[in-house]
Amino acid sequence: MKKYSFKDKNFDSNINELCCRSAFSNTIDSEVEKILNDIRKYGDNAIVKYAKKFDNVSLTPGTFKVGEEEIQQAKSQIDAKTVEAINFAFDNVSTFATQRRPENWDFSPRQGVKLGERFAPYQRIAAYIPGGNAPLVSTVIHTVTFAKIAGVNEIAITTPPSPSGTVHPGILAAAAIAGAAEIYKLGGVYAIGAMAFGTQTIPKVEKIVGPGNAYVTAAKRYVYGNVSLDLVAGPSEVLIIADKSANSKFIAADMLAQAEHGSGHEYAILVTDSKSIIADVENELTKQSKLLKHKHAVKKVLQNGVYLINIETIDHGINIANQIGPEHLEIMTKNPRKIASEITAAGAIFLGDWTPEPVGDFIAGPSHVLPTGGTSHMFSGLTIDHFYRKLSMVEYDKKALEKESFALSEFARLEDLDAHGRSVEIRFDED
Repeated sequence: MKKYSFKDKNFDSNINELCCRSAFSNTIDSEVEKILNDIRKYGDNAIVKYAKKFDNVSLTPGTFKVGEEEIQQAKSQIDAKTVEAINFAFDNVSTFATQRRPENWDFSPRQGVKLGERFAPYQRIAAYIPGGNAPLVSTVIHTVTFAKIAGVNEIAITTPPSPSGTVHPGILAAAAIAGAAEIYKLGGVYAIGAMAFGTQTIPKVEKIVGPGNAYVTAAKRYVYGNVSLDLVAGPSEVLIIADKSANSKFIAADMLAQAEHGSGHEYAILVTDSKSIIADVENELTKQSKLLKHKHAVKKVLQNGVYLINIETIDHGINIANQIGPEHLEIMTKNPRKIASEITAAGAIFLGDWTPEPVGDFIAGPSHVLPTGGTSHMFSGLTIDHFYRKLSMVEYDKKALEKESFALSEFARLEDLDAHGRSVEIRFDED
């Protein structure tokens, strides 16, 4: 754990260093580039090679895709309580997505001119579902559901297989409930390449969504332009703003919830004006971490990714939060909504003692696919809007075009584009 105090002479430089963390790595980028170039060139053969190398699984092109028999077998392995929980999350996410489904619109700003926008869903998308350290069943719901509600025709998911070549039954059940038509047993960089470029047996997609580790994040950046992307969603992070009224046990539990994701690159940051809260949280982190199943993963984050920051005032803490732009921001203060109104960069905000971040991960409604590594300054979390193309609609009648032709002609002259001007003038030439 790292502890910073506003009284330290190097406090500002420490905070600046924390704010300037990068979501990318040059070393990882070079490794990723080689893999993706192989997939682009060799297709299925490269997929077979990298599945063996990275996931220790022997696949053939005929077994990349999960078959109907495997899906039925998985359904028999899922108990009723699990199905109930998946359906509950699906219903909540569906309700949220439906509330924000965009509608086509138009208006007439000037006589004879009609302008507007039309929203056309993507035809084919892929959702990446992490599955290495833990099968993220919830990610299926938090990606596929939005695509389904948007009206995407073909929805594929891709997720790392086990060494036996199987996919976790919970992921298969969630895919069936949410509406994914295709499920591929492909993980990491080679999965992103397969979806972005296509292979002899895997049709390419138009867009890839979903979170992943640093390698998946780098791969998504590399394939940008071959395919549309959602956002930078790498290793998980939480920042908690707390005052003396906050519950230290709750704070520690929420920080550890992010630490257990397993990559070792997660961040858990506490910003508080209370020294006693810092001392209590430090003790709770040590005590509670001993009770957890994923002790090894948590230990790495406790050593390298936990920051306990003592600030002079809560206003100072708001400034730090806005500088960092965390994926998840929890506000545990007397008036959390007031503080939330001053936040300018965060993936999602969780208000009060009774809104732990895991409600967002699992069941609340908004997608848990959120920007990380400070990229909330540039991106917003995954929403239903990500699954539409927005098409501008423009319509003029003859009188409107004639009335505004003077401006068109002048712009054509200014930019030395005489064909542009001619395309207007020819419509009014005398025969």
